[in-house]
This record gives sequence, structure tokens and C-alpha cells, in this order.
Amino acid sequence: MERVLVIGASGQIGTDLVLALRAKFGNDMVFASDIKDASREVMDGGPYLRLNAMDKEGIRKVVEQNHITQIYLLAALLSATGEQNPQLAWDLNMTSLSHVLDLSREGLFKKLFFPSSIAAFGPNTPKVMTPQYTIMEPSTVYGITKLAGERWVDYYAKRYNADIRSIRYPGLISWKAAPGGGTTDYAVQIFHDALKSGHHTCFLKEDATLPMMYMPDAIKATINLMDADRDALTVHSSYNIAGVSFSPAEIYEAIKKHVPKFTISYEPDFRQGIAESWPQSIDDSQANKDWGWKPDFGLDNMVEDMLTHLEKHFSVYK
Repeated sequence: MERVLVIGASGQIGTDLVLALRAKFGNDMVFASDIKDASREVMDGGPYLRLNAMDKEGIRKVVEQNHITQIYLLAALLSATGEQNPQLAWDLNMTSLSHVLDLSREGLFKKLFFPSSIAAFGPNTPKVMTPQYTIMEPSTVYGITKLAGERWVDYYAKRYNADIRSIRYPGLISWKAAPGGGTTDYAVQIFHDALKSGHHTCFLKEDATLPMMYMPDAIKATINLMDADRDALTVHSSYNIAGVSFSPAEIYEAIKKHVPKFTISYEPDFRQGIAESWPQSIDDSQANKDWGWKPDFGLDNMVEDMLTHLEKHFSVYK
């Protein structure tokens, strides 16, 4: 019987992942935790704990008392926010990983999930169909922490035989959680603005194409990887996965089909430089080969599904 701990459950991924894991394992088997409140659905739907991802002994206590078998470490300071406070980003992102890696080496739980990101790539990485193994020279502190995390994960897997699994997430789009401070979060905010005010001011240029993924696909990929036969996995750092690549202009046009009066303007800021250092599309053939990864959503059906759900929460501007 699996007993799961999600650290950083109030964030963009955590909100959706906790609900999916509870549906899979049972509400009482998935312990959501964060240093702050999560959504009511997460907090009321099963065990919820106040837990600081930088408190090693606090994590140890939770793991031991609740007989945790799997940990999903989602606590992190994201790309744009991290550039405003690089030291905090380094401390949070790396210290939290170091703690759970050490607990994994002690054998306190069986399996760890560590989320990496396309931010681990950099301006010298091939931008089109970025391969699984390639040049990685990240230019943001968030990307640096993710690349460092990948190397630590690979080291612990090979040195200590720890069962650690990881995905390089593209930009993620969800209707359940608010934007969380990432460079790709315009692709969430643009839906909110389309329905609430009818206008979006984009902090990226109109042609800034980036790899994106709808949250249901990201959750599916995460759970499928964690369920995969360990012997079939050939990547012990972090797997490339791809969903759909688009620019701000392209997602605007897709939304405008449903919200005809919607308008957009462009005021690029420092996040444009971050976006330009990242890939435009991802080669995820290794994930497909090793554990059958394949996305369900493209641009049009993602946009339709996002608007359908968000219209229930906002007074629609049309």
C-alpha cells in the first residue's frame, strides 16, 4: 500500500497532482504539505500538514510517523521570481532536494519524484527539437538549480541505487491554480484576462515560441513515470517531455475564436530574455520509448477545455 507525501502542495503542479494522487491511492493515503495554505479542495480532501521544505527533521518526522513510501518534492522558487531573489531560490531549491535525497539514501521511503524544467537548458542549447542529451548552460538561477538537481538525482540513483524519477516540465497551463511566478505563466494569465477584462498585456514578444503543456498531460506524465517499471528507465537525470509549442500570438488567436472581442498588447520585460534562452520545441522520443509517453492535448483542445472550466469561475467578457 502506497502512502504519499507531496511537499509544496499549494503550487501550480501540487494543486492538480494531489487530487490525482488521492483519486489513485485514496484520500487518506496522500499527505499534502506546504508552508502556507493550499486550495480548500486540497486542504479539506485529505491529510494536510504544515511543513517547511527546508526543515529536514520536520520532513523526517512526517515520513516516519506516517510510513511514507513516495515523496513528490514540488517546493521551489520559479524562474521569474527566482531572478528577483537569487539567494533564496538557490537555498530553497537545493536545500529541500538535499534533505529528501539524504532521507532516500537512509531508506526511509521507496521512491522520489523531482521536477526539473526546460529552464535547465540555456541559450546554447539547440532550440528546435531539443534532444534528451545536449548542451545545458542555464542562464537563470532557477535553471541552475534544476540542472544541479538533475546531476544530484543521477548521482544518488547510481551511487546509492535510490529510485528517483524526474521530468523536465515545459511551461504548464492549468485552470485550477493561479500563475506562480514563472516565465511561461503568461499562458495562464492570458485566459484569466480574456474572461475578466477582455484584454491581456503580455510580458513576452508576440513571436516568443516556447514548449508548453496542459496540466492534465503533465499529471498523466508524472504518474505514468512513477508507475513505470524501473528496469525500463534509461534516463536517471530527467526525462524530456513535450506537449505543444506556441507563441503568445498563436494562443491569442486560439482564444479569440471563443472570445471575439478579446484584445492583446505586448510590453516585453526581463522575462523575454529568459524566454529567448529556452528551447522552442522538445524531442521526447526517449520518454516515449521507455515508458510510452504521449500527450493528449494540442493547442485547440487545450484552449477549449481551459475556457470551459474558467467560465464557471469568472463573469465572461464577450
